[in-house]
Amino acid sequence: MPERFRSSEQWLQDYVNLKSTQTQRLAKVQPKQKKPLRVQCEELWSFVDHKGNKQWVWLALDAETREIIGAYVGSRGRESAQKLWESLPAVYRQCALIYTDDWEAYQGVLPKKRHQVVSKDSGKTSYIEFNNTLRQRMSRFVRRSLAFSKSLRNHIGLLWNFIHHYNASSPL
Repeated sequence: MPERFRSSEQWLQDYVNLKSTQTQRLAKVQPKQKKPLRVQCEELWSFVDHKGNKQWVWLALDAETREIIGAYVGSRGRESAQKLWESLPAVYRQCALIYTDDWEAYQGVLPKKRHQVVSKDSGKTSYIEFNNTLRQRMSRFVRRSLAFSKSLRNHIGLLWNFIHHYNASSPL
C-alpha cells in the first residue's frame, strides 16, 4: 500500500475505536406506562478475532413496538442472562411478561411469575428472531464470513450503534 494511505487507515481505525467507546450501551426506547408489556428474548453467537472466541449476543425486544430494549455481549451462561436482565429499562423489569426459549441460563435470573418458556412454533418469540436482519445488515455477525471484529470493544460498540439506528428508524 502506498505510504500516503497508511496514516489515513490509522486515522480511520482510531476514529472507529473512539466512536465505539463513546456509543451508549443502553437502549433508547419510547417511554412506557406501567401496564402489561411483552418482551421476547433471544441469544445468537458471533465471534471476535477467530471462531474459537465465541461471543453471545443477548437481545430483548418489546413485542408491541419492536424496539430492542436491552442487549448484552458475553458468554452463554447465567451471568450474561443477568446482565441482559439488568440492561432492561425498569418498567420492563417491573411489568413485562418475558418469553424465551428453554435455555437454562434464563432460569433463576428472570422472575418466575413473569418468565414464560415457549417453543419457536408458538409465535411468541417470532419478532426477536430478527437475528437474520442483524446478520444481513452487519456482516461481522454472519456465521460464515470474511468480515469479523478483531476487537471486542468495537464488536460491542458497533452492535449498539446498530441497535440505536434500528430503534430510531423503527416504523412502529
